[in-house]
Amino acid sequence: MDVSQAQEQQVSEPKGARARTRKLMLETAIALMQQGQTPSVSDVAEAAGVSRATAYRYFPSQAALVHAVVDEGLGPILNWQSASDDPETRVLDLLSLTMPRVAEFEATFKAALKLSLEQWAQRRAGTLGAEPPFKRGHRVDLLQMAIAPLKNKLPEAKFQRLAKALSLVYGLEVLIVLKDLWGLEFEETTEVAGWAASALVRAAVAESAA
Repeated sequence: MDVSQAQEQQVSEPKGARARTRKLMLETAIALMQQGQTPSVSDVAEAAGVSRATAYRYFPSQAALVHAVVDEGLGPILNWQSASDDPETRVLDLLSLTMPRVAEFEATFKAALKLSLEQWAQRRAGTLGAEPPFKRGHRVDLLQMAIAPLKNKLPEAKFQRLAKALSLVYGLEVLIVLKDLWGLEFEETTEVAGWAASALVRAAVAESAA
């Protein structure tokens, strides 16, 4: 089915019905991913009691489906704003909002990470075919926004280096390293991540001043 046909069929459905069907599919996909699965569009359609043709009108690929589920899981994080002008405060505010949400949807985000790794392996092996890639990257924009007050205070290369360094202590990977490998409880995990983030911001500012 091409894009124009899908659009025509979506237009023909009542708006309320479209919203309910999409919500049903998202909720079903989240439930499956919270169980550790990385479902295909067909898997979600079957579990939700929706026809495959209908399911593919909403989510034309597994990547599109998982991307929508990840956005749903991130929720308020995607609309994060800070009134502070202090970059360290802003980074810690972002962490305090993000980490509980990541912990709540940990299985979902790990299933998304699994898909990303599987596609990477398939791409290297030349077996991915026409399946669109699942792309991760919300943290890039979020972290650049968090340290925005430093945009005109740091050289561009150092501004970007700080954002990249902060990405190592932000998101799902923090739980994988500190919780899964080190066996830390959530509170200590967030404390270590916050300490590291503060240290990185302070180091960047001090280096620039020097």
